[in-house]
Order: sequence, then C-alpha cells, then structure tokens
Amino acid sequence: MERAAKKEAVEQLNEVFKTTSVAIVAHYSGLTVAQMQKLRMQMKQAGASVKVSKNRLAKIALEGTDVAAIGSLLKGPTVIATSNDPVAAPKVAIDFAKANEKFVILGGSMGKTVLNVDGVKALASLPSLDELRGKIVGLIVAPATKLAQLSNAPAAKLARVIQAHASKGEAA
Repeated sequence: MERAAKKEAVEQLNEVFKTTSVAIVAHYSGLTVAQMQKLRMQMKQAGASVKVSKNRLAKIALEGTDVAAIGSLLKGPTVIATSNDPVAAPKVAIDFAKANEKFVILGGSMGKTVLNVDGVKALASLPSLDELRGKIVGLIVAPATKLAQLSNAPAAKLARVIQAHASKGEAA
C-alpha cells in the first residue's frame, strides 16, 4: 500500500470513529468469504458497518476519538463493527457470533466507555431505538384508548339492559 493510500485510509477510518457511537472489535480468522458477506449484509440492514483494516493504521486513526480505548484490542486478524445506534452493531455481532464459532468478539467501546465481552452482550440485549420509540408511542396512545373505551362503556351497558328488557317482553 502506498503512503498516500495509507493516509487516505487513516483519514476515512478516523472520520468513521469520530462519528460512531459504538465500536465492536472481533477476530474473524477462519470465516469464509460468504460468511463475511453475510455479516456485512446483516450489519448494513441494521444500520451498522464493518471495517477490516490493518491494525497499525486503525490504531493511528483511533487517536483523538472517543472510541480510542479499543486500540489495545487490535491484535491479529480483527474486524471493527461500528454504528450510530448503540444497540445495532452489538446485537448483530452477538447474533453472528452465536451462529459462527470462528467469529470471536473481543470487546468494544461505547463513547469513552470500554466494553468487555459481557458489556457487549449486555448492550446487545437492550431494545433498539426503533423498539423504544414504538413502546413510547404505545404508552402515549394507551391512555387515549382507555378513555375512549370508558366513555363508550356506560352507553353500551344501557343498550344491553334495554335489549334484555325487550327480550323479556317478547318472551312473555
């Protein structure tokens, strides 16, 4: 790789690290090309991305970013998964690691907070931003639905009582 290409790669990685909220580091040796493509596709669908780069260049790119703590994890054949949603990359990485034993999660970073493997698993178990938004909307809508049901309930009960009396009158 030429010096200019290395410089450009470092700049691109630095920009990714500056804009990401979470970065997960994993070993990927032994994975097939098809498995790596599947990982990339799953990350993309979740709104995350996967980068494979030289560890030395990645360490240089990490300088001055919030996720600089993952530099110590960059040893051997590593892949770095990043996302703006703090749950997207960890969730996909954990699911992929369950299906592929050669994909080993080493740790990560959420902002300036360093995460070990258990921290990544805990982050993956949280609901995503979209799920949280759905729950909040459900909580906001629920009281209005209950009010509508309560306002209709007395009229419905009255109608049932009248119907019952009318049925008795017809039977007699």
